[in-house]
Amino acid sequence: MLKFLAALPRRQKQMIMIVTDFIALPVALWAAFALRLSTWAPLDIIPQGKWLLVFVPLVALPIFIPLGLYRTVVRYADERATGVIVYGVTLAVLALALFVVMMGITGIPRSSIVIFWFLAVTFVSLSRSIARRVVRTIERRSFVEKRQRIAIYGAGKAGAQLAMALSSSPEFQVLAFFDDNSDVQGTVLFGVRVYSPERAEKVISDFGLQGLILAMPSASRGRRREIIERFEIFGLSLKTIPGMAELVGGEVRVEDLREVGVEDLLGRDAIPPDERLLTLNIEGRVVLVTGAGGSIGSELCHQIIQRKPAKLILFEISEYGLYHIEQELKGYCLPVEIVAVLGDVKDALHLESVLQEQGVQTLYHAAAYKHVPIVEWNICSGVENNVFGTVSAARAAAKSRVDTFVLISTDKAVRPTNAMGASKRLAELVLQAMAVSQPDTRFCMVRFGNVLGSSGSVVPLFKEQIRRGGPVTVTHPEVTRYFMTIPEAAQLVLQAGSMGQGGDVFVLDMGESVKIIDLAKRMIQLSGLTVKDEKAPDGDIEIQFVGLRPGEKLYEELLIGDNVSGTSHPQILRAEERSIEWSTLSRMLDRLENLCRSQKKDGVRSILMEIVEEYQPAVALRPIGPGGQSS
Repeated sequence: MLKFLAALPRRQKQMIMIVTDFIALPVALWAAFALRLSTWAPLDIIPQGKWLLVFVPLVALPIFIPLGLYRTVVRYADERATGVIVYGVTLAVLALALFVVMMGITGIPRSSIVIFWFLAVTFVSLSRSIARRVVRTIERRSFVEKRQRIAIYGAGKAGAQLAMALSSSPEFQVLAFFDDNSDVQGTVLFGVRVYSPERAEKVISDFGLQGLILAMPSASRGRRREIIERFEIFGLSLKTIPGMAELVGGEVRVEDLREVGVEDLLGRDAIPPDERLLTLNIEGRVVLVTGAGGSIGSELCHQIIQRKPAKLILFEISEYGLYHIEQELKGYCLPVEIVAVLGDVKDALHLESVLQEQGVQTLYHAAAYKHVPIVEWNICSGVENNVFGTVSAARAAAKSRVDTFVLISTDKAVRPTNAMGASKRLAELVLQAMAVSQPDTRFCMVRFGNVLGSSGSVVPLFKEQIRRGGPVTVTHPEVTRYFMTIPEAAQLVLQAGSMGQGGDVFVLDMGESVKIIDLAKRMIQLSGLTVKDEKAPDGDIEIQFVGLRPGEKLYEELLIGDNVSGTSHPQILRAEERSIEWSTLSRMLDRLENLCRSQKKDGVRSILMEIVEEYQPAVALRPIGPGGQSS
């Protein structure tokens, strides 16, 4: 009934208020007579009073309407509305007194008029107050019903700040706290009880919780992973606040909340970087990054600019990518000169002129094509960019006497089964050979696996598929990959580049490989949804297996052989691998370049197999195009 009244059109609500006043005013006058005469039948003593009961609403309502008493939105009524009520009732009482005098009505106690004024103000005000209370109660109930019922894990300072920030949130309603500390369990924080995590199942069931927010900014990644694994089985949507270093002013805000990411599940506790290694090739030096607008290149730029280089040159073929990273870096407001260069790494003359004009001392080569299926079917373009782009950049660096040249490589270069991996392994061979023939420049390369959230990663793909309601597509139930966060990978690249002596192949310790099917399931669960399969036909998101893409492997590797040694950093290894002399390699590169220019795809693949002995294509060549050309 209350919801029905609250949903009525405004004009109907006004009519209800008019009718209410039409009834309340005579009742107030009758009550005034009854109180003054101390009887339940005052009209027996004052028979003329019944005419006054009729007169009061007829004179009061024409006064109330022009005063705007019925135009006021009840839910927003304030003390000014009360003032209008007092003013209107006062005018109505004066009109009543004037009517009594003019009509010569006798027997009306004068004090009853005063009592009527008081009761009329009370009745009219009370009707508005009750209406306002009803409307606000309905709105509050509706508001609460729409909010997600959540718990906060962590009843410390961050949890308290978060609860306070969410108290007026239209999205979340905090109903419980969880905390490991037995001293705070059972206490009440902002009216919300703190429970032991051991009681999680019962608390979630009793409150009908829909989500959990981790408010533990100082907790290690390993500890956060334990908590997530404990709660993800309940089908809650999981969110977290950033680490202490990311919180603005150390305060927790609603806008700081983010979805629990796969990095919280897959990433290990990062080893603190060696600041000496981070800054060795950067601080006070002129640094250039090719592919500066890409996933790894842009993160390298973010890391580099914070290490106070004398100048940072952004080299990028995409105008939008170049603009975007330049604007991001300018946001740091650091006294570092930023030079944005639009160019192609295959244009050796352009790159050489930039290196010489800017006096570049350190070069990070991140420009590459890395999407396996695309490079597989565009092998000539892939080889031209990944191999001859690297040759061009390395030659320009040697001619310009760049001190350090660091190539960003990939685990797909190890025993490659696709053209992309073979092209990156050949790029490594190029630098290994040039490290011997061009000793003035220190060439090295860093090899690692997938980085979470990069443009080629399955993570953003899965997120988008889950957002659309599925299905989530996985290539094969047994496929596995190594993962690392982009910031961690970039920091390790910078540190490894400082260790190189010439021709070094550095391998990052990626930890344990992860089954992609498990990753897909975890991401679905982190979204507060369930996997739809034979065991759970009523689940939310289905996982479909679409088969390995051209050139894909079930398992990736980081080492070609077993000849590996440690370095001063526990997550960076140095691999000793086969190399080819530049005199021999250069002749083979000339043949490969001619084949690429002629778009002889079969020939390109054959030369790759000849140079990169470990390369074994995983797919048979299929004719495409009108000429039956293989790709």
